Amino acid sequence: MSNSAVFVPHFHWDREWYEPFQVFRHRLVTALDTVLETAEANPDFRFTVDGQMAAVEDYLEMRPENRDRVAALVGEGRLAIGPWLILLDEFLCSGETIVRNLRMGWAAAARLGGAMPIGYLPDMFGHVAQMPQILARAGIEHAALWRGVPGSVEGHAFRWRAPDGSEVRTEFLFDGYDNGLDVLLVPDRIGRALGDYAEMTADRWGADPVLAMAGTDHNAPDPRLAAWLRQASGEGRAITMATLDEYLREHVRDEVAAVVTGELRSHVRGNILPGVLSVRLGLKQRMAVAERTVDHAERMNALWSRRDDSPFLSLAWHKIIESTAHDSVVGSGTDETCDQVAARLAEAAQTARAVRDAALTEPAGLVPSDGHLVANPLPFERTTLVEVEVAAPPAGTRLVATAADGSAHPVQLVSEAPTVLSDERMDASRLERVLRRIHRRELFGRLIDHYDLSPGSLVFHLAEVPSGGPFDLLILRKEVAAAAAAHPGEWRVLTLEEARATALVPVRVPASGLASFRVEPRETPAAAPASYAPSTAADRTLSNGLVEVTVGADGTLDIAGADGTVLRGVGRLVDGGDRGDSYNYAPPAHDVLVQDPAEITVAVVEDGPLRSRLRVTRLYAWPVALSGDRDLRDGRTVPTPVETLVEVRAGEPFVRVSTSFLNQSADHRLRFHVPLPEPVTTSSSAGQFAVTERGLTAEGGWGEYPLPTFPAGTFVSAGPATVLLDHSSEYELVGDGSELAITLLRAIGSISVNIHPLRDEPAASEIPVPGAQDLGMRVENRFAVVPSATGWRGADAVALAEEFRGDVLVTRGTGPAGGQLPADAAGLRVDGQDVLVSSIRRVTDDEFGNGTEVRLTAMRDSAVTARVTGAFSEATTVDLLGRPLSRTEAANELELALGPWEIRTVVLR
Repeated sequence: MSNSAVFVPHFHWDREWYEPFQVFRHRLVTALDTVLETAEANPDFRFTVDGQMAAVEDYLEMRPENRDRVAALVGEGRLAIGPWLILLDEFLCSGETIVRNLRMGWAAAARLGGAMPIGYLPDMFGHVAQMPQILARAGIEHAALWRGVPGSVEGHAFRWRAPDGSEVRTEFLFDGYDNGLDVLLVPDRIGRALGDYAEMTADRWGADPVLAMAGTDHNAPDPRLAAWLRQASGEGRAITMATLDEYLREHVRDEVAAVVTGELRSHVRGNILPGVLSVRLGLKQRMAVAERTVDHAERMNALWSRRDDSPFLSLAWHKIIESTAHDSVVGSGTDETCDQVAARLAEAAQTARAVRDAALTEPAGLVPSDGHLVANPLPFERTTLVEVEVAAPPAGTRLVATAADGSAHPVQLVSEAPTVLSDERMDASRLERVLRRIHRRELFGRLIDHYDLSPGSLVFHLAEVPSGGPFDLLILRKEVAAAAAAHPGEWRVLTLEEARATALVPVRVPASGLASFRVEPRETPAAAPASYAPSTAADRTLSNGLVEVTVGADGTLDIAGADGTVLRGVGRLVDGGDRGDSYNYAPPAHDVLVQDPAEITVAVVEDGPLRSRLRVTRLYAWPVALSGDRDLRDGRTVPTPVETLVEVRAGEPFVRVSTSFLNQSADHRLRFHVPLPEPVTTSSSAGQFAVTERGLTAEGGWGEYPLPTFPAGTFVSAGPATVLLDHSSEYELVGDGSELAITLLRAIGSISVNIHPLRDEPAASEIPVPGAQDLGMRVENRFAVVPSATGWRGADAVALAEEFRGDVLVTRGTGPAGGQLPADAAGLRVDGQDVLVSSIRRVTDDEFGNGTEVRLTAMRDSAVTARVTGAFSEATTVDLLGRPLSRTEAANELELALGPWEIRTVVLR
C-alpha cells in the first residue's frame, strides 16, 4: 500500500450550465481571486485551472489588473493553465474544431507563460478514438481523464492508443476528479482518512503515490488546505502538494502495461450520459452550420481573396469553441443557457459568412452581372446542381446554361414567380409618396429598368439586371409632379417585375475552384451531357440510373442501388415515450410505440431531368405527453403530419431525404429506421478524423444502464446501408442488428430527474427546461441513403459525405452585363481514396512568411498516397500546433504517404 500521496488543488469549472455564463463568471472571479491570494500567501500552494484557458480569459476580462499576478504564478510553475481553450464535448463537434480548441488554448496559455502539457479531459462524456493522435501530434505525451475507460484497466494509468498507433500515457481518474475531497472532510483526521483511502484503492496505485484531486465544481480550495496537509504530513504520511503536471513528471514511477485502443465509451467506472447526443436538436444543427461556414470562409479567404480576414475568422472559431463546452452544445443547461449558446453559434456563423461572402466579391467582379459565379469548397473536381433565380424564358424558347468554354447545358425550371409586385390606385396628390420608396434605382429589392408615365398611369418595370439606359430619379420626380398637376384625380400605380423563374443548373467546378455560367433563352435546347442520365419521377418512383426509390403502401421507401442492393422499408418512423432527462433517455414503464400512420399521401413535386422529388405525407396520432406519474403515455393524442421529401439528382448515387413536422407532443423520442436485408453485428460511424466500428452492446458496470446508442458525425453505416448526415446525430442498431435507427427528436422537460430508471444517481438538479420539449417548433432533419453491398468503403462514403454537406457557393456576378465569362480557375486539388481534407486556410509565419495550411487525414485502415497540386514551390510539414517539422521543395505538386488513420498538416508556400 502506498504511504505517500500527492494532492492536486483544482476546480472544475462549467462555464455555463444550470446558470447562464455571466452568472457562473461572477462566481469564477471570486474563486480565482481566492486562488491568487492563497498562492501568494503560501509558497507551497499549487493550483491547476481545469485544463481550460476559457476560465482564465473570462477572469482576466473582469480583472485585467491581475494579468501580471497570473503570469508570475504560471512562470513559477505554481499555477497550471491550458492546454485547451475549453473543455469540450468531443463527439458533438468536428475533429477540426478539437484541433483549433487545442491550438487556441495553447497560444493563449503561451502569452501568460506556457501551457500545462497534459491532455486534461476530466469530465467529458466519453472520448473520441483519435484524441491520442491529436495530443501526440501536438507534442503532448500525457492525458488525464475519468469517464469512458473500459473495465480492462485495473491500475491508475494506461497507454491510450489511437487508430494510427499514436499513444499517450493516460492517468485514469477512476474515482473522479474530486476523489481527494472525501479525505479532506475532517481536516484534523486527514492522515487517518488518507490511510483508509490508500488501503481501499491499493490495487490501483502499485508503488506510485496516491493522486488526490482536491477540488470540485465551481469552488476554490479552502485557503487553509496547505496548512491542513502540512499537519497531516507531520503525522507520518508523505504528503505533497503539486500541479497535475508535477504529479505526472515527478511522482509517477510505475511502468504502464494496460493498453486501450480507440474511443472510450464504457460505462464501467462512470456515467457517460449518452442522451446528450440527441437532446436539443437545434444546437447540434447550429454547431454543424457554424463549423461548415467558418471552414468554407477560411478556404475562400485563403484561395480567392487578397485580404487577410484572420481576426474575423479567429473570432468565429472562438465562439464555436466556447459553444463546444460539455455543458453547452450538449444542451444540458437551462433554457436561457441554451438560448445563449444558440445565439453564440449564430454569431459565429454570421461572422464567418461575412468573410466568405467578402472573399467571393473579388472574383465575382470578373463575372458579368447577368451571370453567376460558383465556388467549390472541396479539393476535388465535381459536377453539382445550383439553384438560381433568372429571367423566365419567352414563349417558344427554353433556357440553357452557357459555361465559360462556350458549352451549353439544359436547365430545369423549378418554379416561376409572379410579375405583378403591386397594383395600387391613389389620388394624384399621393404620387410623391410612392417615389419615396425608390432608393437611387432600387425598388422592392430590384432595380428600375424603365418606367411608363401617361395620364392617370405610372408603371415601373423592374429587373435584377437592368437592360435599359441610365435612370435619373430627379428627372422622374419632376415628370411625376408635372403629370400629377396636369391630371388630378385617381391614378393607377403598377409595379411589374420581369418574369422570373427558379432554375436548376448543372455546373462543373474545378477542385477548390471557380466556375461561372450564364442562363439565357434558346429556341433549340442544348443536348444533355453524355455523363448525365436523367432523373425521372413517376407516381411513386424516382430514378436516375444509379439509384431507384419507390414509395411503398405504408409510406416507407424501397431503395435500390446500381449493384443490385435493395433496402426495403427505409424511413419507418417509430415514436415512443421518453421519461428521461437531458442526460439519459428512458422509456416509460408502460410505453406505447406509434409506428403506423393513419393516412398517407404521395405527390410528385419535380419530375427531372436534373432533379426529381416526391413528397410523402404521413399522418400520425402521437400522445400529447406522459401521464402524471410519467410511466404511461397520455391517452390524448394530437394528429401530426410528417412530410418526407425524397429527392434524386442526376449523377448522384444516393437518395436525399428530409423530414419535417410541427412538434406538438412532449416527452417523446422519434426515430427514423433503416431496415437491413440481413442482421448485422457491427456498425461504423465517421467523425473526428476516424471511422469507428461498434457492436450491438455497450459495456456496463457503473450506475448507468449501458444503452448502445452511439454518436455519428458525417455518416453511419451498417451492412449495405450508409446514411450521410447533416449534423452530429445519435443512432442505434435495434432488433438484434436488423435495423439502423437514427434519432430525429428527443423531447424532454428537465435537466435531470432525481429518480431515473436507467441511471442510479441524478446527473444534476431537477430543474425544469420546457424549451427542451421543442413544442411548437418545426423539426427538420436531412440526410441521404446510400445502398452499397460493399458498405461505406465501397460506396466511397468519405467523399460522398463531403459532397452532401459541402454545397458549392453561388453568387451573382457584378461585372458589366453581357461581358465575357472568365475562364474556370482551379485552387488546391487533393487526390487520394478516403483522404479527408478538414482545413485549408491562410497562415502567416514571422520566419517563413505567408502560406496555405492544409490538414489531411487517411480515413482508412491501410496506407494511402495523397497528391496535392496547386500553385506552390515548397511544403513544410508542421505539427498540430503549427510548429515546423520538415521542409521540402515541391514544384506545384506534393505526394504524401499517409499511414492508416494518419493526420498530417502541411503548409504550402
